[in-house]
Amino acid sequence: MQVIGLCRFSYPAKGGFQVEHDTIEERMAFVWARERLEERFRLFETIALPCLRAQTDDDFDLVVLIGDAFPDEHRDRLHAMCADIPQIEILEQPPRNNRKVCKEILNASRLYPAEPCVQFRFDDDDAVSLDFIANLRAAAQDVEPLTRQHQCVGIDWPHGRVAEVGAHGIAATEIYRPYYVAALGVHVAGNSMLTIHNFMHERIPRMMPCVTYPDPDMFVRTHNGYNDSRQKQVKTVPVAPLSAEDQALFRDRFAIDVDHVRRVFSAP
Repeated sequence: MQVIGLCRFSYPAKGGFQVEHDTIEERMAFVWARERLEERFRLFETIALPCLRAQTDDDFDLVVLIGDAFPDEHRDRLHAMCADIPQIEILEQPPRNNRKVCKEILNASRLYPAEPCVQFRFDDDDAVSLDFIANLRAAAQDVEPLTRQHQCVGIDWPHGRVAEVGAHGIAATEIYRPYYVAALGVHVAGNSMLTIHNFMHERIPRMMPCVTYPDPDMFVRTHNGYNDSRQKQVKTVPVAPLSAEDQALFRDRFAIDVDHVRRVFSAP
């Protein structure tokens, strides 16, 4: 069964942001501002990509969506960063309606449209556990009685960590958050044009049957200066520096190395 993910890397979509802009030029200036992009690249390098390289099941596809006017220096940097991960395809699109372009990309990425697949969203500043793809595939078998009756079935792991990263290293805390973007998948039936991007992630349990698993430490969600979802007034999540035990867990569970984080975020 094909497992397909979609990551929007500073893609200047029309809609899809909580921060609003009057024109697409203002949207591009915001998402491609040098300070913002530098943080996105550092998070992508230290948090998001390591867990993809180390998946215990490497049979998955991930489309990384960027704007077709993405500055050359940033496009080249992104391609170089992803070059050793064959599962990644970097796809360029002009600014389009967020939900429409994401749905089209996911449907076009299905190698066998008449067969079911499992889809997931992947943010460029988050990580999933190293067995996330393996667990998605196993869960697709668990929910087979439901998939015989429904076009879509949600699959969720709500236990993870919230983390703040920087030159200081990592500070984090445990979190329980059902139907977050990270560690959430949707089983889609064969010949269905529905995708995970047809639904707001937190509303998925209103739209389809869902199965939730209690496994601990399934994702790392970073809180940083440019989280779109945190640009408005939100509740602060207290975090604490990682203990030696937690540092080992981040390394073994997510392939996140605290020393690597410090080196990258300490650079000018």
